[in-house]
Amino acid sequence: MPFSNFELKTVDVDAGAIRLRIGGSGPPLLLLHGHPRTHMTWGTVAEILAPFFTVVCPDLPGFGKSYIPQDAPDSIHSSKMEKARSLRQLMDKLGLPSFFLAGHDRGSLTAFRLAMMCPDIVRKLVIIDGLPVLEHLERADWRFARDWYHWFFFAQPGKPERVISADPEAWYDKLSPDVMGAEAYADIREAIHDPAVIHGMIEDYRAGIRVDHIHDKQDREAGRKVSCPMLCLWSLRDDLQQIYTDPVAIWRNWASDVSGFGVDSGHHVAEENPRDLAAAIKTFLLTED
Repeated sequence: MPFSNFELKTVDVDAGAIRLRIGGSGPPLLLLHGHPRTHMTWGTVAEILAPFFTVVCPDLPGFGKSYIPQDAPDSIHSSKMEKARSLRQLMDKLGLPSFFLAGHDRGSLTAFRLAMMCPDIVRKLVIIDGLPVLEHLERADWRFARDWYHWFFFAQPGKPERVISADPEAWYDKLSPDVMGAEAYADIREAIHDPAVIHGMIEDYRAGIRVDHIHDKQDREAGRKVSCPMLCLWSLRDDLQQIYTDPVAIWRNWASDVSGFGVDSGHHVAEENPRDLAAAIKTFLLTED
């Protein structure tokens, strides 16, 4: 059973309610999941890390059973900046004002934005299978268009929600209880059958195309970088390294102190190889600077 001895709770922030699980003991660690997951993707990783950290696993805003951000023409309420603000409020309300931070996939974008906005509270940052949105867009080539076409489909108004909601399990045909575990599968299956959640997840992508890349560009032009130590991890059986060659080299444009390496896994590493992922996170976070 994942998340044994973890508390399931809902915490209100200014923008709405955030569902989360919290457990363990030690320095706080906030884990942010990717698309189309909920916090349940972290179940085994959280169990492994709980003896060493107070682990907080929320559903990202727009995902699972957390609040759905309000619509806006530029999707600003689904921006990583606004989600970062909500997550900082969440940690404050939990009495954990300074913490370690790790994010996977879409969660890595919010983690990056939170570390950029709040250098005084993020002690170390782990990015898993992610790059800044601006890097993806500026480096997009035929391989990106072929394999990551959904970024541009999801950016279209209205149509993605209608297509996905017509048959959610056909669209998300890689979901499997054999890989995810029965509890996580049941949780995400419920989420993808909720049209409001589908809309919230799609808006996360629209925000990337509409406004998140602008925030990245503003940081780059101002010379701002992540100031805390950062670890970049990527799944060796996914395509981040294949498309971009050296993710660490790219991240050195955005962070002052970066190291990184690949993990033997497909894209959903928290489910496919949780032990190696947890070991990498633990070693990095507990190693003295």
